[in-house]
Amino acid sequence: MAVTRLRRTGCFGLALLVVSTTGVACFRTPLGDAPGPAPDSGAIRPDAPNLVGAEADIAPDLQLGASPDLLFPILPDFAPDLRPEPVSDLRPDASSDLQSTDLPGRAPDLAADMVPDLQQDLAPEGETPPFPFVSVSAGNEDACGVKIDGTVVCWGFLATPAGTFASVSASYNSACGVRADGTLTCWGSNSFGQATPLTGTITSVSAGYDAACGVRTDGTLTCWGSNSFGQATPPAGAFTSVSVGYSFACGVRTDGTIACWGYNTFGQATPPSGTFTFVSAGADGACGLGTDRTLSCWGLKTSGFEVPPTGAFASVSAGYDTACAVRIDGTLACWGSNDSGQATPLAGTFTSVSVGYSFACGVRTDGTIACWGTTAWGQATRPP
Repeated sequence: MAVTRLRRTGCFGLALLVVSTTGVACFRTPLGDAPGPAPDSGAIRPDAPNLVGAEADIAPDLQLGASPDLLFPILPDFAPDLRPEPVSDLRPDASSDLQSTDLPGRAPDLAADMVPDLQQDLAPEGETPPFPFVSVSAGNEDACGVKIDGTVVCWGFLATPAGTFASVSASYNSACGVRADGTLTCWGSNSFGQATPLTGTITSVSAGYDAACGVRTDGTLTCWGSNSFGQATPPAGAFTSVSVGYSFACGVRTDGTIACWGYNTFGQATPPSGTFTFVSAGADGACGLGTDRTLSCWGLKTSGFEVPPTGAFASVSAGYDTACAVRIDGTLACWGSNDSGQATPLAGTFTSVSVGYSFACGVRTDGTIACWGTTAWGQATRPP
């Protein structure tokens, strides 16, 4: 069907009007819950919700909060001279369900459905659009989050890097990020060489106190930084993920078993048997998420760190002497030391959580970040 021109009609809500040589049609944009960000603080960004076809041209100009005025000014910026036409011009099959009462009940839902794709256009000129976050990583006195557009925001001790990233890992005053092409960028403290990554491409990275490790595209591990306890000498074999703590590290092999190496004074490099989907290394202990969704922690045996709660979980993060996990219903559970309130999580539902030194941060299901615990360097202050 050849499009001859656009004109205003009585199309209500998010509607696309196409005028052809044969007629006029309105197509209603579907409403529904926008997909939330994928869990896991270092996870790769999920694809943003898509606006298909010509809807993508119309939706960016909708103004949130302007729903009562959407009866005719659908395209105020691009078509000021479009004149309204009566609904009678519409084909019967395209206009039978158009009622003036549809708009007030449906318009409030547009914010939840369209925000991820509209924010670039809704932000005031010259200002950074408030894209939602898809992951967060808490370090020592700092934290970093990845937004849905790939940009990174860091707060606390660390500076914010330029460019776009697929994932980021913050640690003890340093951080590393994986770019979309698989290359690495690290910044911050480099006293042990932990901010000088090796060359090559990787799929994920984890920054620790004095070393960092990444998973190569073939599943093998590469580590750099201090090797005083063998923490930068990973075992051979293929892995699905890796996590670096304080002078030790752990990884999940492709068969689901966990291997740890490096400093082992507290037994942190001696993981339990069984199969796991994820592991998180803290200061002197680590926690793993089993294939049955239960938690196991080992190493540090103070403040109850080694005794995780029961139940089914979606992810886990180990910090200095505290750990937190996201239950399958999205609520948080934390345990261990609570001297700064870091083991008292906020209410609400989350997609991921990350625990640092005496503070923690989580990504809420609406894409905002919430932090709690100590904030001496602003590390528990909500980021922009």
